[in-house]
Amino acid sequence: MEHVTIRDEGPVRIVALDRPEKGHAITKGMAEAVQAAMLEFDSSDQRVAVLTATGTRAFSYGADVTEPPELWRAIPTVGFRTDKPVIAAIEGWCVGGAIVLAMMCDLAVCGAGAKFYYPEAKIGLTGGMIAGLAARIPHKVAMEMMLLCRTVEAERAASVGLVNEVVPEGQALSTAIAWGQEMAGYAPLVLGTLKRIVVEDILPQGPSEQMALHAQRMAKVRQSEDLREGVAAFREKRKPQFQGR
Repeated sequence: MEHVTIRDEGPVRIVALDRPEKGHAITKGMAEAVQAAMLEFDSSDQRVAVLTATGTRAFSYGADVTEPPELWRAIPTVGFRTDKPVIAAIEGWCVGGAIVLAMMCDLAVCGAGAKFYYPEAKIGLTGGMIAGLAARIPHKVAMEMMLLCRTVEAERAASVGLVNEVVPEGQALSTAIAWGQEMAGYAPLVLGTLKRIVVEDILPQGPSEQMALHAQRMAKVRQSEDLREGVAAFREKRKPQFQGR
């Protein structure tokens, strides 16, 4: 996959952004690769996924503005849905859309050198999904990050609930794997049920998130075999044989 590596540690699937020379800035191909990897994870026997990046310089500098991605494809619960736990393991800079990726994971751990920075007000562009941050950390802190573009360092990120724990630099991934291996021994139906209740019934969905989800539903219809069959039947003046796929 393009600049995305995948490996397993026992029951834990690790999906890592792997474009260190560009700070793991997410291209169109990378967003699609993360989405494909996570959809495959959901259908696999693996119990927990960790989203991370290689090295300790950066988790990601966000979307690559020279090759703008459909970033929503890489975002948990938006580009893909799974009842299995998803953990973000963050080292170094976590910038722009990468914060959205991290905040939408179920759990997050960061190294002591991690820094969270949302600069889109300085750039003049936003997809709007970052607004969901205000439902996940204190409102005023979220607004500070979005409107003042203030950098939040690791310890403060933990104190406001953006991450669960700060560990020594370089240990975020090993910690996330240990959490995943621990959860792999728990009842999958209970973990999945609790996660689904939180995602579907507790946490609000912002307009950008709803728009992305709606676009996926419509794309599924537009790309379906049934649509091709319907068009073919119309042209051939016959009754269509729909298969529901």
